[in-house]
Amino acid sequence: MATSAKNRPAARGIVTIEGQELTITNPDKLLWPEQGITKAVYLEKLALLSPYLLTYCKDRYLTTIRYPHGYNDKSFYQKNAPEPLPPFVHTAELDGINYVHLDSLPTLLWLGNLAALEFHPSFHRIGETLPVEWLIDIDPSIDPEPRIMEAAGIIGEILDGMNIRSVPKTSGATGVQIYIPLPLEKGYSFEDLRRIGAFVAKYAVQKHPRLFTIERLKKDRGTNIYIDYLQHWYGKTLSAPYTPRARQAASVSTPLTWDEVALRCDPRDFNLHNIVDRLRQRGDLIAALPPQNLDHILSFLPGG
Repeated sequence: MATSAKNRPAARGIVTIEGQELTITNPDKLLWPEQGITKAVYLEKLALLSPYLLTYCKDRYLTTIRYPHGYNDKSFYQKNAPEPLPPFVHTAELDGINYVHLDSLPTLLWLGNLAALEFHPSFHRIGETLPVEWLIDIDPSIDPEPRIMEAAGIIGEILDGMNIRSVPKTSGATGVQIYIPLPLEKGYSFEDLRRIGAFVAKYAVQKHPRLFTIERLKKDRGTNIYIDYLQHWYGKTLSAPYTPRARQAASVSTPLTWDEVALRCDPRDFNLHNIVDRLRQRGDLIAALPPQNLDHILSFLPGG
């Protein structure tokens, strides 16, 4: 008698990655159906992205978002490391939560097999309290938002006028984040960066009141683009550079050039289909930017 599809055993296989055995379940499951991206394809893409993605997730407290049945189905945030843990998966505890430490390709593929489609690391390293980088999140109130690249360009110009160089990156969803690497020897605190962020955001709202807002409540924003300088804080997260996102386009959080921003590129154009080729051609744009000294700004802001 034929076995029904419902009762048929799920496909699985074992692969060896860097000396570690991983069990891959349901490799043919479609995680992005419109894009034809199965779990097997997704894991291949993650392996190719791993040198870049691990750069921004290693030594951080990691939150993932899991989509067991694909990006367009139910999801949940995973902070505590799921059990059982393979022996090669390391963890780190913070405030009673046992986070996965994404420090290896086997760990990345293990998470990918669990349908972790998004990777959101802390801004500070494991065991430390100071930020490694500074991000300003530019969050649209409507989707799609045709002005998002215009908004990113304006924030970039404000920072440039303050002699702060930055790299814009798509969030992978609807927004853009402005990324500024920091010199660790300076010991800038989250409070320091929030002071500068507040200054930048309030200045932008003053100059462009019909484009920007700093209203925390969505109901008070109208159609204005929210400059979120508060999200950059101890224990909080944003999407990592090069993380995939659970969006129809299988988009990836991608660093951009300011020329691309000026040309009003579409965040959906940077996705799992083409991100690896882009990295081969351009490399990591964030890594090419030297850490930025912020002493000259902090010295004249209130509280300095």
